[in-house]
Amino acid sequence: MTGTAEAADSVPAATLHGHAVTIQRTEYGIPHISAGNYGDLGYGYGYAFAQDNFCELADRVLTLRGERSRYFGPDALNDDALGETADNLSSDTYFQGIRQAGTVRRLVAQPAPYGPTAQVKQMVDGYVAGVNRYLGDTGVAGLPDPTCRGKAWVGPITASDIWTGILDLDQVAGTSGVKKFVGDAAPPTAAGAAVSIGSALGSVSTPTGPAPGGVPALPTSAGGLGSNGWALGRDATSAHDAMVLGNPHLPWLGNARLYQVQLTIPGVMDVSGVSIYGTPVVVLGHTQNLAWTQTTSYASHAEFYRLTLAPGDPTSYLVDGKKVAMAKRTVRVSVLGADGKQKTVTRTLYDSRYGPVLGYGWDAGSALSIRDANAENIRSMNEWLAMDSAQSLGQLRAVQRTYQGMPWTYTTAADAGGSVYFTDSSIVPDLTDAQLTRCTLPADAGPPALDGSTRACDWGDDPTALEPGVYGPAHAPALTRSDYVANSNNDPALANPSAPLTGYPAVYGTTTQLFPRPQLGLRMIADRLTGADGLGKPGFTLASLQATTLGDRDLSGEFGRDDAVAMCRAHPVLTASDGKQIDVRAACDALAAWDLHGGATSRGAVLWAAFFDPLLETTNGAWARVPFDPAHPLTTPSGVNGDNPRVRTALADAVESLAAQGLPPDVATGEAYRWAGVPLHGCTDDSGCFNVLTAQPTSGTAGGLDPSPANYAAGSTFIMAVELTPAGPRTRTVLTYSESTNPKSPHYADQTALFSKKQWVTERFTPAEIKAAPGLQTTVLRR
Repeated sequence: MTGTAEAADSVPAATLHGHAVTIQRTEYGIPHISAGNYGDLGYGYGYAFAQDNFCELADRVLTLRGERSRYFGPDALNDDALGETADNLSSDTYFQGIRQAGTVRRLVAQPAPYGPTAQVKQMVDGYVAGVNRYLGDTGVAGLPDPTCRGKAWVGPITASDIWTGILDLDQVAGTSGVKKFVGDAAPPTAAGAAVSIGSALGSVSTPTGPAPGGVPALPTSAGGLGSNGWALGRDATSAHDAMVLGNPHLPWLGNARLYQVQLTIPGVMDVSGVSIYGTPVVVLGHTQNLAWTQTTSYASHAEFYRLTLAPGDPTSYLVDGKKVAMAKRTVRVSVLGADGKQKTVTRTLYDSRYGPVLGYGWDAGSALSIRDANAENIRSMNEWLAMDSAQSLGQLRAVQRTYQGMPWTYTTAADAGGSVYFTDSSIVPDLTDAQLTRCTLPADAGPPALDGSTRACDWGDDPTALEPGVYGPAHAPALTRSDYVANSNNDPALANPSAPLTGYPAVYGTTTQLFPRPQLGLRMIADRLTGADGLGKPGFTLASLQATTLGDRDLSGEFGRDDAVAMCRAHPVLTASDGKQIDVRAACDALAAWDLHGGATSRGAVLWAAFFDPLLETTNGAWARVPFDPAHPLTTPSGVNGDNPRVRTALADAVESLAAQGLPPDVATGEAYRWAGVPLHGCTDDSGCFNVLTAQPTSGTAGGLDPSPANYAAGSTFIMAVELTPAGPRTRTVLTYSESTNPKSPHYADQTALFSKKQWVTERFTPAEIKAAPGLQTTVLRR
């Protein structure tokens, strides 16, 4: 099949040849795809993914092409789940700027390792052809998903679409996270006020999306992106086999979802795990002898620079006293007006020597720009595909040294030899500790930024790095052990508290104070290694790893519930933030009876999160009865200081908030949180729950996780527990929201029901295991 004509920034697809691809679907619709080469494998993957999620991909492609305003108008929000959500016009301006600059074409044209390897190109081109084959087989009018059936914005995709999505994914911790500020940037007027979105739109209505005056923040420092990752070595397991737990926490809606798949080229590659929607490689999973997972790195992957503007010229800035003009690019966006007619909105994008200039805080004297360590990175695909064939930690490290493409995640891994490994191999700016101290300007009302007026604050040039400006592998924190390494989005220092990591640059993060979730994770490992958790003899088994993962312990409740109950017993009426007097006696009873877990039937976890989470975020540690002690990072801070007026107010606010939503103080977790009607379990990141569940609880039959863009929902997504035995991998998995976004699909919520009951899928990895699957469905595609 051939698609529609591609835009100037498109990447031509490779010539296709006729070969057979086999797709075998086992329980819960999990596809096992086998082919004789990378192009055919990508073809089968694209076809299978489109069967389950074509509409989600088509919607994402509309964003990546910068065409949302054309069909949905400028005001609505884009579909971005990983980066910063933006109004359609700002999003379209941003992506049209990328296309006009030819960024994707230029990056793809580079020789490997800077650009994609031949195998990666074949996977992407095959994937595109497979998606388009599916669309050709069904037709737009015949798509089974009513979400996009018959829509004018649906059509074939291109390789350029996929590569643009990969670039956007790699820049999530940087430019992608502030695209709304890039898209609406404009210099101040003569009167000194920044140009508003409304004036740039002319006759088109002003967007009602996120306010452009909000403070830009990179998403790795905020909620939404998280994970738990453990690698358990031969000294931590009962059978002395290595194990890996993968438990990414990501949004349940949009382009951040994960898709479970097995990809096989006999004799070349055999990998099982998950991909991020729109990418044809496994990013988290296992081969025969190696397993790995990834968690969000808390290193810096981008830096804001404060520009000192040239007097009288707001589009020029000073560097070492010399005037430098900003680069400008005019972008035209087609917009559906309120009258139903298409209009063209023209905007100008601005770049400094550091990168894009933002619309935030641009006045007559200064402006903010961002330099992204991943600005030139699509090497992630090379690295992930090479990892998909690796069989040992040595091979994994070699892959990381070769491609240096991990964009913003830690890697936690184990091999069949029983060793475990943790590293932050992600792309990190080459900034010395002295530079960070000297160059970081006062934050004032904006984000922390480096001094952009002097080259003394430029990034260095590490000779071991593939590209200038970033650190090479020798500087990355790394730890190899035979007991365990773990990370739950804490800085690298305490990957194993018995062997703290030191001596690496501060830009990677050196904080040893833990938030409750990583603190709980390390406690859970310690309890299992001593047998103190009640799950049997010391040491991990696959069963005890599963039970530990879904135990739904709430750490802040364990160390603070009794203090909170004592406070509300002593003060049965508390004053809320709005001045109202709130009777908290029923809430006090609910907390006293709470089982300190986030189980579906647990009553108290929802109330506790509404009470405790704001304390963690707003009181700067003053909520704790026992403050943080660096000598005891696993047990402090602890307790709840009921004498603090803010703590008392927080409980009154929590009770008032739940009542406003029609929820009683003792509402059960599974009553407040449902997906497609299925009751869920888990609790919040801030409260210290390992199995994270984050949403706005609501009354009614849908619950706070009702699958709608209006309801933000995130938490445990794909959970993998794998044991690398001499006979091969033994793996248990569950994809919490299931394989398909099509509400008419039998695989829309089937694994969700499994997750609700804390049950798992026994993975089928070998040909014999796959063949034995009841109800096995086999499709053979010929190209």
